[in-house]
Amino acid sequence: MTFSRILGHDRQKDILRRVLASGRLAHAYLFSGPDGVGKRLMALALVRAVFCERGGCGDCVACRKVDHFNHPDLHLLEPDGNYIKIGQVRSIQREFSYRPLESPRKVCLIEKPEKMQTAAANALLKTLEEPTGEALFILLSAHPEQILSTIRSRCQPLPFSRIPVDLLKNDLMHRLDLDEQQGHLLAALSEGSFKKALGRDRELFLDLRRDFLKTVTALSPGSVLPLFELSRARSDDKESLPEYLEILRAFYRDVLLTLHGRPVEDLVNIDLMEKIRRIAGKETVSSTLNKIEAIQEALHLLERNVNRQLVMDNLLLRLCV
Repeated sequence: MTFSRILGHDRQKDILRRVLASGRLAHAYLFSGPDGVGKRLMALALVRAVFCERGGCGDCVACRKVDHFNHPDLHLLEPDGNYIKIGQVRSIQREFSYRPLESPRKVCLIEKPEKMQTAAANALLKTLEEPTGEALFILLSAHPEQILSTIRSRCQPLPFSRIPVDLLKNDLMHRLDLDEQQGHLLAALSEGSFKKALGRDRELFLDLRRDFLKTVTALSPGSVLPLFELSRARSDDKESLPEYLEILRAFYRDVLLTLHGRPVEDLVNIDLMEKIRRIAGKETVSSTLNKIEAIQEALHLLERNVNRQLVMDNLLLRLCV
């Protein structure tokens, strides 16, 4: 993947192209932003540009080695289990004590640097404080605020935003042969994340969403058995549960926008306008905001590994009110 083939992020491309042309590449960068928006692709495009004699052509031996992640001067540091440990950082430090084998620099991509244990973070900090001219570190994080502040201060920040919905929609329509409505749904529900749009969430967003929303919006305070059956079914699906809740959040956001009189073009679930208007007729702005807040709280609890069944039981009870 070269800079020109990455979707969006024109400002970030321009910045990196300028520093490459000027020869003023920093020794460490922090690429921050939501998951799946292209931080890793941009980092690899930068690595190609550094390693390739033609500035990242995408076709030479060096570029192909980067593509297959078997270039001897490219290293990856990522969590081993839940954390990045001191031994992993020590291993990188040993590697970087030697000269590059095939390129002008050694490069280390650090995935989720916020997951570093304290000792590992302090060890990395020492390396960043005393960089060699041949070292390049690229940190990739969706939660930069959780990274040790002294590490952040040693890196050149490069923030990334979500890919605009219209840009992502047009690309998905072409890439996946979708019609305009499908492209809009997939782009909007993916929240500007190319990774989500092309991953396992695609079937959920396009095919399973309708049935799920139909079931949830049909629940009532008296429908205790169906409520707990749905709770059990969804909580058993650990991998997809957050995405189901994001679908719910997007739906009630559409209801809220409808209550405020916003045009259809501003909504996500444009194929469910009849249902959205029907639900909006039963809700108030206050009650809809309460439902959105309940979904937000549930997502936060899931991130903290609270029991999924309890989270879903509580959420669905609050949505029935």
